[in-house]
Amino acid sequence: MSPIALAAIRNLIVDMDGVLWRGDHPLPGMPHFFETVRRLGIRFVLATNNASKSGEAYLAKLRKFGVQVSLDEVLTSPQATAAYLARHSPDARIFVIGEPDLAAELQAKGLQVVNDQPERATHVVVGWDRTLTYNKLAEACLLIRRGATFIGTNPDVTYPSERGIVPGNGATLAALRVSTDVEPIIIGKPQPEMMLQAMARMGGSPADTAVIGDRLDTDILGGINAGLTTLLVLTGVTSPEILDGSSIRPDYVFQDIGAVADALKDALN
Repeated sequence: MSPIALAAIRNLIVDMDGVLWRGDHPLPGMPHFFETVRRLGIRFVLATNNASKSGEAYLAKLRKFGVQVSLDEVLTSPQATAAYLARHSPDARIFVIGEPDLAAELQAKGLQVVNDQPERATHVVVGWDRTLTYNKLAEACLLIRRGATFIGTNPDVTYPSERGIVPGNGATLAALRVSTDVEPIIIGKPQPEMMLQAMARMGGSPADTAVIGDRLDTDILGGINAGLTTLLVLTGVTSPEILDGSSIRPDYVFQDIGAVADALKDALN
């Protein structure tokens, strides 16, 4: 499928970690990007695989950087997971590995979290957990072996922190995969579910939507799987050397999010 021209883009699905910031440090061109897409009338959803924060927490972080967005313009993998389960398994009883905002998003959709009674669980949902313990892993392993449905919010094996690249949720999923011989259902990128939810929010289609990301194996592959045009930025985990050696090929490559804004502006003027 040929990529759409930049001038045809009316909707953007934008990753955050490694695209807009690293840890608590904004990346070059971030305010310029938001000013530009607002001025051009391009709709966007900020869609992140990071399962550790709520949508409200991302709004607060963006405000700290001087950027105002609405809650409808943010989609996290916990939100996408909660929407998926509410649609497909509304009676699920869920054991959660993850940080508090993951359980809160599930409960906000009317789903039941049973970490205090794990023996009742029908599903195990695993998100990034910086307080991960062996006991949590063992409980999840036992439940999955007994037949609980195994769901991963996202498969990112690493996370681009301000200190460097650290383990991500995919590392936890890998431990459970090898200890249960069960493959998780992945909701976040590179599976298309999250992309489709983001497109639906904007009223977009593959003919006028592109994805911006820093990871080939999640953002770019997710865009390809959803039939979207893909824009890679080199401010996160993908270096030019990694890109040269990968079979996953983005449609466009930019140094940073500010360069994306400049290209969109030039294409539409």
